[in-house]
Amino acid sequence: MVSLGSLWLPILLSAVLAFFASFVSWGLSGFHKSDYKRLPQEDEFLAVLKKVGPARGEYMFPFCASPDAAKKPETAKKFAEGPVGQITIRPPGMPPMAKMMALTFAFFVVVSVFVAYVGSRALRPGSEYLDVFQVVGTVAILAYSASSIPHTIWFGRPWSSTFKDIVDGVVYGLLTAGVFGWLWP
Repeated sequence: MVSLGSLWLPILLSAVLAFFASFVSWGLSGFHKSDYKRLPQEDEFLAVLKKVGPARGEYMFPFCASPDAAKKPETAKKFAEGPVGQITIRPPGMPPMAKMMALTFAFFVVVSVFVAYVGSRALRPGSEYLDVFQVVGTVAILAYSASSIPHTIWFGRPWSSTFKDIVDGVVYGLLTAGVFGWLWP
């Protein structure tokens, strides 16, 4: 069995590489540029939101507090006429990029720790590169790719955006697998 402590270098290095790949994908390449669209009449929409003043949070519309509420004719009419969607309200001001980047890096470290844990239980010291690559890569790709699929199924996120997230996850997973295969004790 391999100790987690002996995997600190691949944990950190894979997190750094995945973070860098994320920066390239989201910041430099334009790969995700088409994920979001501008609302028609954005200024008017923002004026209405400002007037309504929703607190920070996630909202669905039309809103159904229970399955019984969804069965009411007036609710069915709202859904039929539209619009139907969700919206996330953040606090006013520019997004805190440094904080968000630090939390993203922490996410990559946490995923790498869990990937290391699975690898340390499934593989022996001195395992071949390809064996490590296969086990660690499978776990990492699953960790990075699968979570966005339910959001598309349940909340109507475009499949094109989810597909790009899956591509990102495969890249992050392959980078993670390569690092662990290379540095496996």
